Amino acid sequence: MGGDVPKPLVHLGGVSLVARALAAATASGLAPVLLVVGEHADAVAATAPDGVEVVRNDAWAAGIGSSLGAALTRLRPRGEVEAVVVGLADQPLVGSEAYRRLARAYDGGARLAAATYGGVRELWDEATGLEGDEGARALMRHHPVVAVACDGTGEPTDVDTPEDLALLEARCASKTRSE
Repeated sequence: MGGDVPKPLVHLGGVSLVARALAAATASGLAPVLLVVGEHADAVAATAPDGVEVVRNDAWAAGIGSSLGAALTRLRPRGEVEAVVVGLADQPLVGSEAYRRLARAYDGGARLAAATYGGVRELWDEATGLEGDEGARALMRHHPVVAVACDGTGEPTDVDTPEDLALLEARCASKTRSE
C-alpha cells in the first residue's frame, strides 16, 4: 500500500482493516481466533481484542504461506481443533456468516472449501498459477475443493492499493447514504 501506515492498520470507514476482519472472525462464534502478525508485528498485535491469540510469524517476508504455517504450527497440538477457516485483513467486508458457512462445509465432510460470491471464486484462474506467496491456494490445485456460496454475507473485495481503499471507501459511504 505504501505510505506510513501498515496495510492492516489502514482505516476503512474509521475502522482498521485488521479490526474489521477480527470483528467478523470473532462474531462467527468459531474459536480459537488467531491473528498472525509479521511486518510491524507489535503495532498490528496491539489491535487484537481480548480472546484473540497473537501468533508471530518471523518469516513473514516469505509470504502468506508462512503465515498459514505459523498458525497451523500453533494449532497442531490442540486436539480439539480439527479444521481452520482462513480470513485476511485485506478483505475487510467478509462477514461472520461466511466463516460459519465454511465451517459447516467441514462439518458436511469437505476437506477443503472456498467461499464463492455470485458463484465465482475471486481471481481463481489467476490465483491457481501463483507461486511462493500463495498460501492455501497451492492445496486447491491438488485436492478437491467444495464451493461454499457466501452471497449475502459480505464481499471478498481485496484492498491492495490506496486506489482500492479509496474505491471501497466511496462504495461504503454511498451504501450508507442509501440505507
